[in-house]
Amino acid sequence: MTENIDDFFDRNAKWSHETPNPPVPPKSRKDLKAQKRRKSKRKRIIAFILTLIFAILFVLGYGLYRVAVYIKTNNQSTIMDDWPGPGNGFVEFTIEPGQGSVEVGNNLVKAQVVKSQSTFSNIVAANNKILYPGIYALKKYMNSIDVVNILSDQSKAGGFLDVKAGERSTDVIRKAAQISGIDIAQFNAIQKTDGAGILPPEAGGSFEGWLEPGVYNVKSMKSATKILAKMVDKRIQKLDSLGVPKGKLRQDILKIASIAEAEVNNREYYGKVSRVILNRLAKDMPLGMDTTVAYGIGIKAINLTQAQLDDASNPYNTRIRKGLPPTPISIPGDNAILASLNPEKGSWIYFVTTNLKTGETKFADNYDDFLKIRDEYKRSNENAN
Repeated sequence: MTENIDDFFDRNAKWSHETPNPPVPPKSRKDLKAQKRRKSKRKRIIAFILTLIFAILFVLGYGLYRVAVYIKTNNQSTIMDDWPGPGNGFVEFTIEPGQGSVEVGNNLVKAQVVKSQSTFSNIVAANNKILYPGIYALKKYMNSIDVVNILSDQSKAGGFLDVKAGERSTDVIRKAAQISGIDIAQFNAIQKTDGAGILPPEAGGSFEGWLEPGVYNVKSMKSATKILAKMVDKRIQKLDSLGVPKGKLRQDILKIASIAEAEVNNREYYGKVSRVILNRLAKDMPLGMDTTVAYGIGIKAINLTQAQLDDASNPYNTRIRKGLPPTPISIPGDNAILASLNPEKGSWIYFVTTNLKTGETKFADNYDDFLKIRDEYKRSNENAN
């Protein structure tokens, strides 16, 4: 049976029942102008951002360029502001205590030793060098690094006396004579007059303890009197600044401080040793210090013999004689002086340095504990040997 064509199409044809979108009508002039304004604004924003980026890149690039030029110029300037060395002729050059690299550099330029103060100072700073006071043998037209190496080598410093805490006045005076070139007889003559016109009355005519630690340009001084007066004046100024009472008490403080300085090699114990001395004096006991005995003989305590320890004729033998020694036994430094002014509180009567390397010192307030500490020291020494 022939199929009806209408039925065929009804079965197989795919008809769309959706209504097609109507065509978009053309925009109005107003919309077109708004669209153009938006596009123009976007372009301007993009152009501004790009311009800003280029400007930043330009500034950075120019800055890096200027830095590179500065470094290059500075390096060239440094090279140009220096002599090639090694120099010629002879220049005796002096660095005074307290002078810094700038002042030293300016003086070197004036002496025609280096070409540029800034070059010299920069080398000192870059290499963390210390310039030591002294008189140095230099040349004219030297390379700055060579000069820095010389001025930072303390072994090359001459003409200056370095007075250190713990030294004896006899050793200081001997060195002063050697360095200054002044005959030791001039110094001895002054000591024979008990330092008349130089020492204060409380010093009792002895320079011991009355010379201030520091560095002195003794080669520039023309007499033994000027050298000794300079060191004593500095000492008096220091004692005044530390608040040390004047008169006999000042001398006693120097005696106690000098013993503390000599007995222990660690400032941690200066205050305790000072207290031991005061406690023994209060109990009317002999101080019993080997360092005072050794001072009276002119030797080191380590070299004492039993006969010397038993020698009652030595006025500094505090093992036998009660009270403080006739004079200080060394030049005490600030720490020892301050510790003697304000000793630690305690009832200690004895002390023993149990470790000679570290300076460790132990204290006791009775004889039995002292013996234990002393035996401990002896055992540690035996083990070490």
